[in-house]
Amino acid sequence: MSKYAIKAAKFLLPGAVMAGGYLTIDGNKFGMWSAEAPEGLPVVDESGKWVAPGLVDTHIHGFYNHATTDCDPDGINASSAELARRGTTSWLPTTFTESSEHIREACAAIAAADENRDETFVGAHVQGIYLEGPFFTSKHVGAQNPAYLVDPSYEDFESWQKAAGGRIRKSALAAERDGSPEYCAKLAAEGVVTCIGHSDATYAEALAAVNSGATCFVHTYNGMRGLHHREPGIVGCAMATPETYAEIICDGHHVAPEAIKAVVNAKGWDHVVLITDCLGPGGMPEGEYMSGGLPVVMRDGACYLRDGSSLAGSIATLAQIVKNVFDWQVVTAEQALRMATEVPARSAGIAGSCGSIMPGRDADFVVLDAELNLEATYMGGKLVE
Repeated sequence: MSKYAIKAAKFLLPGAVMAGGYLTIDGNKFGMWSAEAPEGLPVVDESGKWVAPGLVDTHIHGFYNHATTDCDPDGINASSAELARRGTTSWLPTTFTESSEHIREACAAIAAADENRDETFVGAHVQGIYLEGPFFTSKHVGAQNPAYLVDPSYEDFESWQKAAGGRIRKSALAAERDGSPEYCAKLAAEGVVTCIGHSDATYAEALAAVNSGATCFVHTYNGMRGLHHREPGIVGCAMATPETYAEIICDGHHVAPEAIKAVVNAKGWDHVVLITDCLGPGGMPEGEYMSGGLPVVMRDGACYLRDGSSLAGSIATLAQIVKNVFDWQVVTAEQALRMATEVPARSAGIAGSCGSIMPGRDADFVVLDAELNLEATYMGGKLVE
């Protein structure tokens, strides 16, 4: 069908949730929502269901045994195809702490994956690149490779951005490292988001980075100095700076629901970004894998460093995480869906191309039941098989 209408119980539109009605799909683009059925159009009946924008994952290292560390354009596109089958229609392939040359190669591979797609390709859009590292601290290195930790370097960033064809949208750092405020300021001037994480910064050091242009916190609570009543630390800075965004991993392993609720209450749901931080083995059977150059074990719904010293990252899908925060009664269904669509898009500066159902935009959307179980994904108006 080149033009049709979807009938559903609830449509998540930019201004409100519209109860009932019809959404027109015109070719591969969204048309208008209307209360009455558009005359003469075939109707896809999703009565009783939600229709929401396709999910937007702004912190994810790969999927289906392909990772950004592989520096493999075909692997990036294979990840994109599998992500689309699970509700994620836009993502920021996310790098790790590695050598400057390897990060440059990863950026070039992601750019090549994006450029090599043709009109027949069905998979999540690459909306940019996220550099998670290498400007971190050893104290909170987590599953990053400590051998490559360095101070922020704008010269390195320029090299990576050139290899990426200008696609880098986010860059993370430890706020206490030498040159962090200056790095934040330079990237902010270019419209690139800087994020604070894998850091032991004090509240004052984190605030200095925010005051220099940092606008996001990397997987809040994990890999950072925690909240203390006499030294609020990075968690305190995330909670106390209302215009910043806080990423959070809600997979049931990284952060307790009560702690998630505390961040949502402090910042407001509209500044909390649901992410997966999913590693390359996501979507695969349990077992041993490599991730970010380090050996990991995937078991019991999570991924751990093989030596057992740390969680390595999540293997959840964003659709699962949306359902989690709804089931845990942290937020409403509407808020959960917006926290995985328009909020991440806004936080990463990509809201002009994804995260909302708007006329003229690519018709990327998901269908969910009343309990927010994912039932279908559409990309460019076509059902993803």
